[in-house]
Amino acid sequence: MILLIGSRKGGCGKSTTAVNLAAELAQRGKDVVLVDADRQGTAANWVEDREDTEQPRVHCVQKYDNIKSTLIDLSKRYEYVIVDAAGRDSRELRTGLLAADVLLVPFRPSQPDLDTLPHLSEVVSEAMDYNPGLKCYGVITMAPTNVFIQETKEARELLADMPTAIELIDTVICDRKVYRDAISQGVGVTEMENGKARAEIQLILDKVIA
Repeated sequence: MILLIGSRKGGCGKSTTAVNLAAELAQRGKDVVLVDADRQGTAANWVEDREDTEQPRVHCVQKYDNIKSTLIDLSKRYEYVIVDAAGRDSRELRTGLLAADVLLVPFRPSQPDLDTLPHLSEVVSEAMDYNPGLKCYGVITMAPTNVFIQETKEARELLADMPTAIELIDTVICDRKVYRDAISQGVGVTEMENGKARAEIQLILDKVIA
């Protein structure tokens, strides 16, 4: 299975989502490779840090520009291929969509992030002409944990009024320090002692690989 994590905007927790899903798959005993298609190299650095831990191994490949053939080849050798694409409308994102089984779009509950979704939905619809089996999900990330802040509720209401090809996942990834701690240590939040963050990642993974 090829799971592409992509968006048109940086700073939405894209790499954090990718590495945490990869870590949880590894914990489940799955053979997983993480493809870092973002030149910032966050995912590749996380894999390098992970080699110093005792956690299950996650393989890594760095590939840029046209990644379609690489993803198809890797999917023949690994159970799961997790792709971290650059946070923009990039060649990596567009060619990855031609090979992916699932696109997961992380976005913050803010107007600038929401404004990117209609165009991304158009890109996804175009990709589906060539890859009709592609599924697309959206997940709200970095959501405030303060119950008095209504950004997440407002984002859901705005997205409900947008005609997009993106299906919104009920589970929300909250803005928790444990995500930052985990990525700096080369582990996933499901490998740390935080039940709320663990549940977030596990529920999202169960949805996208179903």
